[in-house]
Amino acid sequence: MKDKNFLSVADLPSNSVAQLVDRAHNMKRDKGARPLAGKEFALLFEKPSLRTRVSFEVGIRQLGGTCTYLSQQDVGLGVREPEADIARVLDRWVDGIIARVFSHRSLELLAEYCNIPVVNALSDLEHPCQAMGDLLTIKEHKGSLSDLKVTFVGDGNNVAASLALACASVGANFTLASPEDYQLPTPVLEEAKRRAASKESKVDWVDDPSEAVQDADVIYTDTWVSMGQEDEKAERIAIFGDYKVDEELVQSAKPDFLFMHDMPAYRGQELSEGMIDHNNSVVFDQAENRMHAQKAILAAIYGD
Repeated sequence: MKDKNFLSVADLPSNSVAQLVDRAHNMKRDKGARPLAGKEFALLFEKPSLRTRVSFEVGIRQLGGTCTYLSQQDVGLGVREPEADIARVLDRWVDGIIARVFSHRSLELLAEYCNIPVVNALSDLEHPCQAMGDLLTIKEHKGSLSDLKVTFVGDGNNVAASLALACASVGANFTLASPEDYQLPTPVLEEAKRRAASKESKVDWVDDPSEAVQDADVIYTDTWVSMGQEDEKAERIAIFGDYKVDEELVQSAKPDFLFMHDMPAYRGQELSEGMIDHNNSVVFDQAENRMHAQKAILAAIYGD
């Protein structure tokens, strides 16, 4: 991994993304490896979480390590103390920082001012651990990742950004259906298209969700209102009203399409009441696979 940090899917060379998915698949079956024995981690979380916190805590223990959870109230990242000071203090005590932050810049500062690896457990720009767990889930159900059509319906947010980069890296075609002002950030789009070109796949955007889901192998959605955007809730619900994933929309996908959502899911907003329990839903497989993907990421950093 580039500089031993994992802040973005782009930190991995394209070919390494597929290799990491395979490693996660193998580690899911073989639970004997303990590459983190004797390692201590700081879980530095500005945002609360169910899946991210538990999957990291359990996964680290399974790999032989230990961790300390630090909330925003405990640390005051960038408020009570600057990120640089926090990084240099933690650098003396722990072997790695796993950070879930509001601003991606906080991750960059942590990585800049310490010598230990920093892993992105979510920022406003990316959610790379989620994307790796998503690829593992897709491969488990589809057998392969190349040449699939993955459609993301909704906001071109951090989850969509990491998924676009991940899909482009393994030869899957990625389409975002969103309002024009909510596309992927330009740097992400350019990097995703560069990776897709090397794999002879495509990264596209359309504003019509019905067009986007035609013959899709995977349909993915996420909340329209992320933590920190609560003041925009009414506006966002109005803007994304035509982007709800429901039973009618998915009818034009392939019969064996996968429905995915990283959760928490807000039924009645970005998805209909029945989609979580739809016959094609794999959302709980996604939740489980986050842990296996994260274990593979940590093993790649510390185990080689």
